[in-house]
Amino acid sequence: MERELWPLLYRELRVCALDFHTKYVQFHPWVLIAVYLWAALHDRPICWACDRLNWHGTTLTPGRLPSPSTMSRRAYSVAVGMLWHTLELRLRQASGDHPALISFLDGKPLPVGGYTTDTDASYGHGAGMNAKGYKLHTIWSNRALPEEWELTTLKTGETTVAGEMLNRILPEQGLGGYLLGDGNYDANPVFDHAFTAGFQLVVPNGKPNAGKGHHYQSPHRLRSIELMQSPRQVPSKSGFGRDLYKQRTSIERNFGNATSFGGGLGPLPAWVRTLHRVRIWVWAKLIVNAVRILRRKGLTAALQ
Repeated sequence: MERELWPLLYRELRVCALDFHTKYVQFHPWVLIAVYLWAALHDRPICWACDRLNWHGTTLTPGRLPSPSTMSRRAYSVAVGMLWHTLELRLRQASGDHPALISFLDGKPLPVGGYTTDTDASYGHGAGMNAKGYKLHTIWSNRALPEEWELTTLKTGETTVAGEMLNRILPEQGLGGYLLGDGNYDANPVFDHAFTAGFQLVVPNGKPNAGKGHHYQSPHRLRSIELMQSPRQVPSKSGFGRDLYKQRTSIERNFGNATSFGGGLGPLPAWVRTLHRVRIWVWAKLIVNAVRILRRKGLTAALQ
């Protein structure tokens, strides 16, 4: 898998790097990202990828490799971050000109050991239990990369992060339609943020008196409650909302596909700790997964 994906990753990184010129540096941003991608693709530490001996089997390699200290000092700079964003945008656009009318809002816990000395990791709700670590929040449509994503600690509220991601969506992204989420996103502000971004958020709500309180009720939340009412509850209903919500299983497949191959987004390894390192690691894994999806669907020609 590594041999198949690396030529595509390296080529697209070099194409994106043509628009980036950094003066007075020994290592340009693309070299630092190449080292990160090589490490993430092989599930190895950054210091491993900085050793020329570990690049055997490929001729697609930077002429010089940075030291681990250089990676620690420069890998989180603005120039490197802009190149990450450019590469992400290129891969997202290659997987489809327009996102689908149905998108998905969800998060994936990334737990670490309870005895970790990582001061950024925090306790929060994981997959059905309390855990310590981080969480990947995504708005995912039909393309190889999430339309928006954020990495936070586990204690950060999902509704807060959802509002921030929805506020970042711009009209030129072409997003809109129905946004399916679980019950954790059943909050009036999230419905309003979703509407501003062009979505009708749809979440399940099993409470019989939902939407009947005297405090502010978002009209878009009331619309979601109406959509999710079954024909048995209201005979005049067609059941459209419930049939629509059944498609939410797609987000589970997205997360499952992202973790189901060598080099995928599995549990955080022991050398990936603190928020900024976890963010870059997850970013690299999302890029690797996007290239894998494009290759599998035969869409790599769109990258030419």
